[in-house]
Amino acid sequence: MKYVIVYLVSIVAANLSILWFGPSVAPVTAFVLIALDLTLRDLLHDYWENNRLILKMSGLIIGGSAITVVLNYEAMQIAIASATAFFAAGIADTLVYKSIRNKQFLIRSNGSNVVSAAVDSVVFPVMAFGYPPLWPIIAAQFFAKTIGGFIWSIILKKYWITNE
Repeated sequence: MKYVIVYLVSIVAANLSILWFGPSVAPVTAFVLIALDLTLRDLLHDYWENNRLILKMSGLIIGGSAITVVLNYEAMQIAIASATAFFAAGIADTLVYKSIRNKQFLIRSNGSNVVSAAVDSVVFPVMAFGYPPLWPIIAAQFFAKTIGGFIWSIILKKYWITNE
């Protein structure tokens, strides 16, 4: 349960920081909070593998998306963009993570994080700020999420994963 709480707090904190401080904090938020979110999703995937994984993962993704919309209600365009990106990245992450489930955690987590970071980094800014997308922002967010996810995967493996 603690992983779910940390997961939801990280996504809520990321969204509120964008709402309060604007797009300029996006790379820092991506590096710390979104990267943590992506990596915790992988940890939860492992914990739920043989215990209603699809139901629990779907509930987590939908619940996180709903919280995002509720907490960002004043900025509905940002809220919808965030929820959509959160949902799309969650689905992408889950599919990739499951497809490489026989690999070690660091490979599974970082492999799926690259894909979900790419999805999230494109969907959110395009929906939130319009088209054409700002490619430097997309690239900065992608690299921040990928590098942050790598660091979080090492931390989680060292302190929270005991069976690998």
